[in-house]
Amino acid sequence: MASSREPWLLENGNLKGLSKEIRHGRTAHNMSSSSLRKKSHLTLVSKVPCRKLRQFLANLQEVILGTKLSVLFPAIPLAIVADCYGFARPWVFALSLLGLTPLAERVSFLTEQIAYYTGPTVGGLLNATCGNATELIIAIFALSQRKIDVVKYSLLGSVLSNLLLVLGTSLFCGGIANLRLEQKFDRRQADVNSLLLLLALLCHSLPMLFRMSGASDAVTVNPILQLSRASSIVMLIAYLSYLIFQLFTHRQLFEAQEESDNDENGGGGEEEPGFWSGFIWLVGMTAAISLLSEYVVQTIEDASDSWGISVSFISIILLPIVGNAAEHAGAIIFAFKNKLNISLGVALGSATQISMFVVPLCVITAWIMGIKMDLNFNLLETGSLALSIIVVVFTLQDGTSHYMKGLVLLLLYIVIGACFYVSKTPLNQLSTINSGTKAAIDRIFRA
Repeated sequence: MASSREPWLLENGNLKGLSKEIRHGRTAHNMSSSSLRKKSHLTLVSKVPCRKLRQFLANLQEVILGTKLSVLFPAIPLAIVADCYGFARPWVFALSLLGLTPLAERVSFLTEQIAYYTGPTVGGLLNATCGNATELIIAIFALSQRKIDVVKYSLLGSVLSNLLLVLGTSLFCGGIANLRLEQKFDRRQADVNSLLLLLALLCHSLPMLFRMSGASDAVTVNPILQLSRASSIVMLIAYLSYLIFQLFTHRQLFEAQEESDNDENGGGGEEEPGFWSGFIWLVGMTAAISLLSEYVVQTIEDASDSWGISVSFISIILLPIVGNAAEHAGAIIFAFKNKLNISLGVALGSATQISMFVVPLCVITAWIMGIKMDLNFNLLETGSLALSIIVVVFTLQDGTSHYMKGLVLLLLYIVIGACFYVSKTPLNQLSTINSGTKAAIDRIFRA
């Protein structure tokens, strides 16, 4: 439980009395999520006579009510009740999706609390691992049910939403709010993320190109699988090197700016979760995410049939928007304050983590589970990813920003979203279409 002898914890989402080393350990993800925290008044809780009960209630209030997204917490029990009592499956899907939004923000908060006890290095590794916990858990549950296309769609959607929707909205809103100011950002951090995204694009493109250039499916299936697994190992090694680069050798490039307006959320000295209570809360939140993720994976096709929307559109567009709403909103808030380094750190950092860590980890996990998952994301999906990464790299190359750059990224996201909206391909027909695409290309070359 929390202790009054630990004065260096967060107060209302802002740093109070932390050591310089811990303060400098904060990343853009930490700063982004803290923008959605709010003051918790402990007037009534402080009157509870029993010390342990008072500490438990204080932690409960801080964890549940310490976010502006606390209004969405009732969706969690409603989703459980809807599943237990046989409500319509689309309702279970919608409630589970809403319930994931505050849980993702609270995981970020609890991870940051634990990082204060473990130090900046272990805390940074913890943040890097839990930064996209929702996507990873959804992907693992989808893998366990052998819904490989849902895994690919959801991870692709996370990358596209970060690169186009989050970054585009941040640049657009920041440009509108600061029309008379020249917006600049640190190109060095953006360059590192851009290089890693291009490496990820190469690893995603080669299996697709290999399949199209092969003689037949029977000849190319196993080599593509082997190439994907080898590429995944390379990507994980690259991501490990990126963590060393980010947390040790070039930490100064990734340190987030500190907010000067700490009075925004108010002052006060409430008790925050200590290490063990924070760890227990983190395990509980992760368990809740796992349960809701299982509901999402089980009901996504029912929601698709009921709403008349393709699974690809739900996975690529709706899942990332709702699941990462807290992090996305934080990035946009900092863009309004002309702190683009934080906004870029969130958008590019999340896209890099998904493409270089979560995707290859899913391929390796599927390998261990005896499931054949490769990096061939199909022609349309890979083409959308390639164009998005290339446009973003060109957008960030001069180190300055204005609203027009953000508008172009948003329009690109809308076009891609419309493309997957009109796509009505059932999941079990994707492999057939891939074979047909390759056969059509073969016929063109023979002609």
